[in-house]
Amino acid sequence: MRICVIGTGYVGLVVGTCLADMGNIVICVDNNIEKIEKLKKGIIPIYEPGLSELITNNVKENRLIFSVDLKTAVRESKVCFIAVSTPQDKDGSCDLKAVIEVSKQIAECIDEYKVIVNKSTVPVGTAEKLTKIMKTITNVPFDVVSNPEFLKQGAAVDDFLSPDRVIIGSNSEKASNIMREIYSPYFKTANRMIFMDVKSAEMTKYVANAFLATKISFINEMANICEKVGANIEQVRIGITTDNRIGNKFLFPGIGYGGSCFPKDVSALISVAKENECSSNILEATKMVNDNQRKLFVEKILKYYKNNINGKKIAIWGLSFKPKTNDMREAPSISIINELIRHGAIIKAYDPQAMDYAKNIFINSIEYAESAYDAIDDADALVLLTEWNEFRHPDFEIIKSKIKDRVIFDGRNQYNPQKLKSLGLEYICFGF
Repeated sequence: MRICVIGTGYVGLVVGTCLADMGNIVICVDNNIEKIEKLKKGIIPIYEPGLSELITNNVKENRLIFSVDLKTAVRESKVCFIAVSTPQDKDGSCDLKAVIEVSKQIAECIDEYKVIVNKSTVPVGTAEKLTKIMKTITNVPFDVVSNPEFLKQGAAVDDFLSPDRVIIGSNSEKASNIMREIYSPYFKTANRMIFMDVKSAEMTKYVANAFLATKISFINEMANICEKVGANIEQVRIGITTDNRIGNKFLFPGIGYGGSCFPKDVSALISVAKENECSSNILEATKMVNDNQRKLFVEKILKYYKNNINGKKIAIWGLSFKPKTNDMREAPSISIINELIRHGAIIKAYDPQAMDYAKNIFINSIEYAESAYDAIDDADALVLLTEWNEFRHPDFEIIKSKIKDRVIFDGRNQYNPQKLKSLGLEYICFGF
């Protein structure tokens, strides 16, 4: 099938590449000429395991094409995926300017029936809104479908090629059949395509992310209570997650969630609730707890140093919002590092993938290390902010020999407190 994907950001690039890998002819379109030229040369703007190899292979086989020509891409395609950014507006709502603009451009281009697939995360009613706008521009028939993405950064390629489920919101049997044709190769052994009405599909993405964010904030709040009463959050966590009604995903205490989805989607759902005069107490509490975790972590560091870290050299391990990505959107590291700098700390940071992006955020306010152990040279303390695999089992003897104050502040609860104490290291985390 011939498909175009409009937007070559994180979602668009993964979606377009994976669709091409299944034999479709896919044109990935973007209005950023520089980005498209780099993609043509094999320069990938994001780090995602397995993606670079897939792009190279499918470009070589002429199944994946990068272009700035939206009109040609739309006219040559049966299905048009919209995968442009929907950032958070100042009031917390979802900014739909890019999605609306792309839908107008598509309407101006189409010369025969098309399925317009909204892959961007958008609030309920967006497909309806786009349909009304497009019908003022064209009389050519089309259907707007909602197909929310559930791609975990660091595992996005696997998630797309072997999905838990595919949600398709469609009010048209014709469009539904075309979407079924696109996704059927991914479900040879089990059919996990879930069809529903468009508004329900739009809502599903927000509800899923808000629920996962709530689990994270819940365990963080429990960790803070455990700390006060003398309980051990790790033992409590094991005690509750062995209950199969609860499960063990997204229940790890620490500095909270970040990234391009959870913060934005929770805020957007709060905004949707307000617009429709509904309460959103749980969502608002989820956001508040998450924001507060970062402040609490900085307070732990300040408390250890009796509120004086001026001139202290602090090594940072991890900058990206999670492992296996270079994405720093809403990363907890940003606010934590800025607060440490505000109190006079000197920062030397290391991250396996995100340092080039960090340089655009922190500019020259922090130093960057060539390796994890280079970061702790001459440091007073070590602060862990992202749980990359290479940080999980470090040589603590080397750390002890290099860190002047022999203290580790762990924002991800990665290490065994008893082990570090036996090695002569101070260990400060959440929930103990």
